Amino acid sequence: MAQDDFHERSGGIFVPETVLPSQFFDRVRRRKDLTGEQRLLYAVMEDAVDMYVKHAAARLPLHQRLFDEAEAWIESDERGWIYSFEAICDHLGLDVDYVRAGLRARKAQARMEPGPVADGAPVLADEHTPRRASNE
Repeated sequence: MAQDDFHERSGGIFVPETVLPSQFFDRVRRRKDLTGEQRLLYAVMEDAVDMYVKHAAARLPLHQRLFDEAEAWIESDERGWIYSFEAICDHLGLDVDYVRAGLRARKAQARMEPGPVADGAPVLADEHTPRRASNE
C-alpha cells in the first residue's frame, strides 16, 4: 500500500489538529491547578500570540508595529530574562520550535489570503474598521 493510499484510508488521522490561540488559552485559563505565576506567564504568552496572529498581514502602521514587536519577542533566542519567549515556553512545558513553527505557518497563511480591497491594495478588516455596504 502506497503512503498516499494509507493517508487517504486513515482519514487523515495523522494530520495535526489546528487549535486557535483563543481555544488553547481558554482551556488553560479554566485550569484550577495553575499557580498565579503560571497564569501570568500564560497571559503574557496569550497577548503576544494574539498580536502576532491578529496583525500578521496588517497594513496600518500601528498594527504592523504591534505585529513586529510580538514577532521580535517570539523570534528572540534569549532565555536569561524570565519574561522572554523561550523562558516562558520552558517554564510552561511548551516546545519552543513547535510553537514558533505553528506561528510562522499562521503568518504565511494570513499573508497569502486576500482581504478586502481598498484603493487597489488588499487590507485586513479589523474591529476598528467601519463596515460599509458594497454599494457605498
